[in-house]
Amino acid sequence: MKPFLLIIIYLGAVTLPLILSAVVGGPPREWHQELASGLGILAFSMILMEFILSGRFKVISNGVGMDVTMRFHQIMARTALVFALVHPFLYQGTPSGGIRPWDPTRQLTLSTDVSALLSGIGAFVLLPSLVLLAIGRTQLDYKYETWRLMHGVGAFLIALLLLHHTVFGGRYGAEPVMSWVWLVMTVIAVGSLLMVYLLVPLRQKAHPWRVNSVVQLTQKQWELTVTPEGHRGLDYKAGQFVWLNVGHSPFSMKENPFSISSAPAARPKLSFMIKELGDFTRTIGQIKAGTVAYLDGPYGNLSVEGRTEPGVALIAGGVGLSPLLGILRQMRLTGDSRKVKVIYGNRVIDQIACRDELDEEDVVYVLSEPPETWRVETGVIDGGLINRVFSEEEFREWIFVMCGPAIMMDVVEDQLVKRGTPGHRILSERFQYD
Repeated sequence: MKPFLLIIIYLGAVTLPLILSAVVGGPPREWHQELASGLGILAFSMILMEFILSGRFKVISNGVGMDVTMRFHQIMARTALVFALVHPFLYQGTPSGGIRPWDPTRQLTLSTDVSALLSGIGAFVLLPSLVLLAIGRTQLDYKYETWRLMHGVGAFLIALLLLHHTVFGGRYGAEPVMSWVWLVMTVIAVGSLLMVYLLVPLRQKAHPWRVNSVVQLTQKQWELTVTPEGHRGLDYKAGQFVWLNVGHSPFSMKENPFSISSAPAARPKLSFMIKELGDFTRTIGQIKAGTVAYLDGPYGNLSVEGRTEPGVALIAGGVGLSPLLGILRQMRLTGDSRKVKVIYGNRVIDQIACRDELDEEDVVYVLSEPPETWRVETGVIDGGLINRVFSEEEFREWIFVMCGPAIMMDVVEDQLVKRGTPGHRILSERFQYD
């Protein structure tokens, strides 16, 4: 019900300016002119809603999943871009200029005010640049912090340009009621941006953490543990994640999302399983105990808390083991009696982390490049392996939780659906921030 409600709220917020414009607007014009205005109105309202979708509001992301929220954010950004780029060309043939004898109030005439048009042209150029830079972020290979700052500043400028263009250059936006509607919506959108870039860092600064230890698990995987300083710590569910900032000011934007690998029952300490991949993670082994850290979270809905299924299947690829470790550890610390099966895939044997702990469970290891002495599963986690590990009853009744490469989760999800596992018993989260 919650995802359905969120969709209704989103649709209501996006279409509200369009509906109000139709109510307070003047006499109808040619269909292509009305379509042009309608697409422009929808584009602006969708762009303002993008601020909310990317604002890490837990009431949204924890209800449907952060990955779903961000994917929706990406799709709607592309849709708004299409609407915005198409809308000015549909005005072709629309009268413009000064007062006409048949239109003394200029309700059927477009503004040719240079400032109003320039702000629209500025947004017209900036919006596709912002979207394309986001889509090509990994290919351009610039730092996440740089992209995030550019994305935030660019979105802020686009909102201001579109507000000016809509109110001073648009037929409907010039109506007093609509001017106030657009102003309020823009203030809310920009306010959500300020919350992420200002209020959240201020809250983090008042609740610092300290690095307790950094332990090497495998050649390129580490366990970083932090403890709260001067506060009680974090309330979270096993399987959730936080944005972690280590050794930098909370205003620096040098933060990355990491799943919590420790159990809530082991609080106040938090542990993270981190693999050397990017700029920050490649230096994880150099972090000293006592280094200040800041957390923003928890986020995510990869949790089995409160579920009633008789068994839990944990399927991990590589460092995707981290949130599943948190779930497994919580179940053991709380005496959870549900059956558990673990499938854990890696490329080579040296990448298997926490093996002593996992060996105590019903675990299946999978290696794509096994040594000659390997006598367990080889290859990748695929439909055939899933069929061998789980029974018909388990497919129908258990809950399946997975984290790892997107291609692995796609294959596993497809197989589970084929075997009759209900969709609400398949939990996964995918992350691609653009």
